[in-house]
Amino acid sequence: QPRQRLLSAAELSRYRGAESEPGLYVAVLGRVFDVERGREHYGPGRAYSILAGRDATRAFATGDFSPSGLVDDMSGLSPGEVLSVQSWLSFYTHNYKPVGKVVGRFYDENGAPTEALRQAESAIEEALKLKAESEQKKQQFPPCNSEWSSAKGSRFWCSRQSGGVNRDWIGVPRKLYQPGSRGSHCVCVRTSGPPWDQPTSTQHSDRGDLDNPQLEEYEGCHPLAEQCVLML
Repeated sequence: QPRQRLLSAAELSRYRGAESEPGLYVAVLGRVFDVERGREHYGPGRAYSILAGRDATRAFATGDFSPSGLVDDMSGLSPGEVLSVQSWLSFYTHNYKPVGKVVGRFYDENGAPTEALRQAESAIEEALKLKAESEQKKQQFPPCNSEWSSAKGSRFWCSRQSGGVNRDWIGVPRKLYQPGSRGSHCVCVRTSGPPWDQPTSTQHSDRGDLDNPQLEEYEGCHPLAEQCVLML
């Protein structure tokens, strides 16, 4: 493969797609892509023209297109915002031609990764890990169906598809308290078989996850009812 170009921020700013300019480039996490085939999106006067000719990594995460948001600084981003950066980088990698790197925050004058890039990649790896753990938790404790009215109060109930998780069990509503969080939310809990973290155990009480210490019953509801109504 031909050696990719190294562009300074000033050089990159010349690639905004105007007639007098040499091309149309977008950069994210220090990687530069030729987006000429997406001119209807990134060309002058188009919806995302503000992203052309610069590395606006932060804006891809936050949607902030103000001068303070159109920067490559990733500090302080939440795990979800970090994953947005990763998603956009993947999008450009698969849909547009990579043409070079921006010399600055993420790559040095020789095109080698900087400490800032290593930190960003570490943040992405950690965010992906948290996402996987969250998805696993959702499989274990799918969210309840819920509704509220001033006349009837709150109703929580479980089904084989509640929370968008298809499964072969229904479960019963419980309050789930997450470590570090003051509040709780309603989840559906398996009532039979071994606990989630002991799937092959033969020594269990056949109560599913009912004994998980992060759970709490709804006061006034039968412990094994598939729905719970809380009157005002």
